[in-house]
Amino acid sequence: MKIYHNNRCSKSRQCLAFLEETKQEFEVINYLETPPSEKELKELLKMLGFSPLQLVRKGEAIWKEEFKGKELSDADIITAMLQNPKLIERPIVVNNGKAAIARPLENVKDIL
Repeated sequence: MKIYHNNRCSKSRQCLAFLEETKQEFEVINYLETPPSEKELKELLKMLGFSPLQLVRKGEAIWKEEFKGKELSDADIITAMLQNPKLIERPIVVNNGKAAIARPLENVKDIL
């Protein structure tokens, strides 16, 4: 199991605490320091059943300033997330070929 985690995010910290309570082994990926590769990001999107735009944190200043309102292809959006990992919604938990965004936390319970 993996969690794509940002320690400054309260939802991400809550999810991490929940996973620790389950007593299962998991890997913490601080995705701002170690962003996913293009292949990994595409795999996450597939597991989530999301389009790239659905994984974007649209409230982030960088999105509003550089991308909002522009015509962007899926490839453009993926490139934006790879270059600006802060744009990736969090936290993402991956377990046994399934993924969930822990907003709300109950989403993670469905893949454990």
